[in-house]
Amino acid sequence: MFNNFLKIALRNLKRNKVYSFINIIGLAVGMAVAMLIGLWIYDELSFNKSFQNYDRLAIVMQNQTFNGKVGSQTAVPYLMADEIRKTYGSDFKYVSMSSWNGKHVLSFGEKKIAQSGNYFEPQITEMLSLKMLKGTRKALKETHSIILSESVAKALFDKADPMDKLLKIDNNFTVKVSGVYEDLPFNSDFQDLNFIAPWDLYINDNNWPEKTTDPWRSNAFQAFAQIADHADMDKVSVKIKDVKLKRVSKVNAAFKPEVFLHPMKKWHLYSEFKDGKNVGGRIQFVWLFGIIGSFVLLLACINFMNLATARSEKRAKEVGIRKAIGSMRSQLIGQFFSESVLVSVFALLLSLVLVQLTLPYFNQLSNKQISILWTSPLFWTSGISFSLFTGLIAGSYPALYLSSFQPVKVLKGTFQAGRFASAPRKVLVVLQFTVSITLIIGTIIVFQQIQFAKNRPSGYDRSGLINILMNTPDFKGHYNALRNDLLKTGAVAEMSQSSGPTTGISAINNGYEWDGKDPSIQGNLGTVAITHDFGKSIGWTFAAGRDFSRNFSTDSSGIILNEAAAKFMGFKDPIGKTVKADGKPYKVIGVIKDMVMESPYQPVFRTVYMLDYEWANFINLKINPKMSSSQALAKIESVFKKYNPSAPFDYWFVDDEYARKFGDEERIGKISRSFHCFSHLYQLFRAFSDLPHL
Repeated sequence: MFNNFLKIALRNLKRNKVYSFINIIGLAVGMAVAMLIGLWIYDELSFNKSFQNYDRLAIVMQNQTFNGKVGSQTAVPYLMADEIRKTYGSDFKYVSMSSWNGKHVLSFGEKKIAQSGNYFEPQITEMLSLKMLKGTRKALKETHSIILSESVAKALFDKADPMDKLLKIDNNFTVKVSGVYEDLPFNSDFQDLNFIAPWDLYINDNNWPEKTTDPWRSNAFQAFAQIADHADMDKVSVKIKDVKLKRVSKVNAAFKPEVFLHPMKKWHLYSEFKDGKNVGGRIQFVWLFGIIGSFVLLLACINFMNLATARSEKRAKEVGIRKAIGSMRSQLIGQFFSESVLVSVFALLLSLVLVQLTLPYFNQLSNKQISILWTSPLFWTSGISFSLFTGLIAGSYPALYLSSFQPVKVLKGTFQAGRFASAPRKVLVVLQFTVSITLIIGTIIVFQQIQFAKNRPSGYDRSGLINILMNTPDFKGHYNALRNDLLKTGAVAEMSQSSGPTTGISAINNGYEWDGKDPSIQGNLGTVAITHDFGKSIGWTFAAGRDFSRNFSTDSSGIILNEAAAKFMGFKDPIGKTVKADGKPYKVIGVIKDMVMESPYQPVFRTVYMLDYEWANFINLKINPKMSSSQALAKIESVFKKYNPSAPFDYWFVDDEYARKFGDEERIGKISRSFHCFSHLYQLFRAFSDLPHL
C-alpha cells in the first residue's frame, strides 16, 4: 500500500508541475530559514561548551555601590586569587589571575606580528583543558616562558619546530616557547587567546607589588576560578561574598564590595547586570529568533495547506470516484499525507542546498563560523523528524478536509465547498500581513535606535583620527621628536598621547574630593591622562575655560572636566576650583562639552583629564585632510619604523572603532530585514497560488 501511495504521489506531483514547484519552494525556503535560525541558536547555546570544565568554570566578579547605585564589574584587585586560595581553598580546584586580553608584538628574528593574548597563572592550561600539540600543560611553570596557539606558531616559525625558541614580547623581555596548543574555538570567549605568558612575568615587569600602596584598592585585573568537584557554584559564590570587604580600608569599605562567581555557562547569554543582579543579555535574541523561526516555518506550512485547499474543487472528482469504487477514508487520508510528506522531504533536501549556499553570507552577517552539522546524528535525527512532522502538520487540513467529501454530491456536480472552506486562506492572508507589518515595525524601531545613537553628537571629530597602541618601550622618551617628525611629513595635522583609546575610559578613580562635596557622595570619576596636544588632535569643544598649554607651567597641576563631571561636583562656575585626587590638589582650568567615549546608548560618564606623559600609552594622530589616507599612512609608517623598528605598524581608525559599538544592533537589524524579505517572498508564493483562482 505504501508503494502505491508513493507512486500516486509522485504522479500527482509530476502532473501538476507549477503547483509542485510552488509548494516545494515555499516549504524549502521556510525550512531553510528555520534551519539557519536553528544553527544560529545552536551556536549561541553551545558557546564555550567546548571546554571540558564548562560547568565548573567561572569568572570572579564584584558588586560595588557608588552613590546608592550598585554596579557590577569583572575587574578585581591583583591579590584576589591568592586570598581566595588562602581562605577558601577547599572549595576551589584552581584560581588564576589574568591580565586583560590585548594585542602584543611577538618577534622572532625579522618576523614581527601583533597578536592578542593574556598573562595567566600556570593553572589556566588545566582550567581551559588546552589540547597541547607540543609540550605539556605544565609549560608555564618557568617565569620566562610562553605557549602559542597553533596558528601563531605557524605564523612565526612556519614549518620549523617552535619548541625552546626564544622570542620577544613587545620588545621588552625574552621568553622561551615551551608549548603549542590547538587553536581555541571561534564560538568561545577565548577565541582571541593566541598566546599565554606567565602572570608573574606581567606583575614583576609592571612592579605592581612595589608601586601599589593599597593592593586592594585598584581593580585592574581579572580572576578566573574552577570550583572543586564536590562544590556547588551558587553556594561557593555566596561563601566568598566578603573576601574583599575583609581586606579593604575603611574608605573603600564604604563601596560595599561583594564578590561573587559568574559561571562560564552564563558568560555569553547572561552577561548584563542591573543593580547588582543578572538581568539577561543575548538570551533575548535567542528567544526572539527562535519565535521568528517557528513562525516562519508555521507560515510555510499554512501556505502549503492553503495551496492544497485551493485545489479542493479540482480534486473533488478524484475523491468522489475513488470513494465510489471502494476507497476508505483512511486510505484517502494516507494518500494525502504521503503526498505532503513527500513534498516535505523534497523541501528538506532543497533547504539543505539553500542553507549551504547562504551560509557564507549569513556567517558574515551574524559574525559567526556556522556550518551544517553533516556528521551529527542529532542533526539528521532532528532534520528527518522535523521534515516528517512538518509534512504531517502541513498536510493535516488537506487530508482531513478533502477526504470528507461525499462522493454522491461530487459526482452529481452538486458539491459546494461551503462558506468556511476559504477560512484557512483568509487566516493565511491575515497572518502574512501581520508578520510583514510586525517585521517592518521592528526593523524601523531598530534602525531608528541605531540612527539616533549614531547621530548623537560625539563631542569630538572622529574623521581622519587614528589610534596606535604604544606596545613597546621604544616609544618612551621620544614624544617631542616623534611628534616633530610626523608633523614634518605633512601627513599629520596633530599628534598626542593618552592613557586610553579615544573610544574608551580605561581608569575610574574614587579618590576625588572637592570643596562643598556631600560626605555621603563617593567621588568616583573616569580619569584620562593626556599630553598637551590631545584636544587639538581630537577636536574637543570647550564649554568654559581653556585647553592645556605649554605657556603655563602650572598646568601640570591643572585638570579639565567634562560637563558631566562639573555637574556631578555641583560646580556652577568650575574654573579655578580646587579638586583633590588622592590628596593631591589640582586646579580646574577648563570644562569641555561631553564626549561619547563609551556606550553611545548610555549617558556620558563624568571624566577628568590631566597631564601625565608617563601614564599615556596610546598615540592619537589626526591625518591631514588634504592628503589621502593611503599616502598619509605610508609616510606615518616610515616615521614609526624609525622609532619602533621592533614592531609592525598596527593602527585603527577611531571611526571604525566607534562603529563597532553598534555591531550587535546592526547585525540584529540586518537579520530582521532579511526575515522581512522572506515574508515578502511568502506573499509572492501566495500571489502565485491565487492566480489560478482569480
